[in-house]
Amino acid sequence: MKTFMEKPENVERKWYVVDATNMPLGRLASQVADILSGKNKPTYTPHVDTGDHVIVINSDKAVLTGKKLTQKMLRSHSGYIGGLKEIDYKTVMATKSDVAVQHAVKGMLPKTSLGRKMYARLRVYKDANHNHEAQKPTTVELKGVRN
Repeated sequence: MKTFMEKPENVERKWYVVDATNMPLGRLASQVADILSGKNKPTYTPHVDTGDHVIVINSDKAVLTGKKLTQKMLRSHSGYIGGLKEIDYKTVMATKSDVAVQHAVKGMLPKTSLGRKMYARLRVYKDANHNHEAQKPTTVELKGVRN
């Protein structure tokens, strides 16, 4: 029995729209990462970038469960001594919710050159407006808990 291996020139990319309204951030990020990496396709090949484009809308309406809103921190470091910056997710979700979604999805992608190519196909918007109607994206209903 032969194993099917997708060739990079045969990959067909589609555009998907994902609504983040009342979706837990981690569940949203893991399912978006699966679409970006192509794991939702029967032609998935680990060493070939077979993923699709994803547009996430309404990132302001994504939720964090439990005490994560006050206890979880978004950390960045400048590279200099004492250059650690921490912001709690309550502030991040109120001001830069699109950055929070991007950070969560990026953490679930491979840390390789393939992962960077996958991450480049992610677009996140705070509200329902996006400028990708020309690509004719299809809406995807993700599995998960919606309150």
